Amino acid sequence: MDEMRNGNRVFLRGTVGEAPAFSHESRGERFDRFTLDVERLSGTVDRIHVLARHSLLDELELPGPEAGAKLCVSGELRSFNNRSGVGARLVISTFARALWFDEGADANEVQLAGTLCKAPNHRMTPLGREICDLMLAVNRRSGRSDYLPCIAWGSAARAAAGWAVGDTVRLDGRIQSRAYTKTVDGESVEKTAYEVSILTISRTGPM
Repeated sequence: MDEMRNGNRVFLRGTVGEAPAFSHESRGERFDRFTLDVERLSGTVDRIHVLARHSLLDELELPGPEAGAKLCVSGELRSFNNRSGVGARLVISTFARALWFDEGADANEVQLAGTLCKAPNHRMTPLGREICDLMLAVNRRSGRSDYLPCIAWGSAARAAAGWAVGDTVRLDGRIQSRAYTKTVDGESVEKTAYEVSILTISRTGPM
């Protein structure tokens, strides 16, 4: 696939959460945003933001969330720097290149190849799990880059902790939505973070 040659491939299968709504226009073309609920084997549901051309959604005649139909999304992971001051500063979504219906099991698959653009942050969770936060820059065909937060666990976290800015890596994982609490003006506010939870990762080259 073209996406994989450029180091960025996403495949999702889940049920529509929030119905499509206008997102923005670019070069005279309308884009809509909706959410897809994808269930993990544990039963936890990740609510994933999907961005699609309005014309693509029109062809599909997407039903409302109440229909419960399983939708497949093939595309790539994108990042957007939100400067509005409302919501997350780094917005992560899946850009849909193809959409179709399929009643198979829920799926959440990500393959990325890119360059570490921040020093790895190796730490321990309160429950004693070893993790490492990574920020991966992945080039688009257009020459722009997407900056994608990723998280490694256990032995992968220990290996990644020794890598450096400029190292190139390839990984397989899934899109994860994670709720957390942030204090804003003295009040606790519920937030949601989006990142790629890494299943396998390897360093493919130094800087």
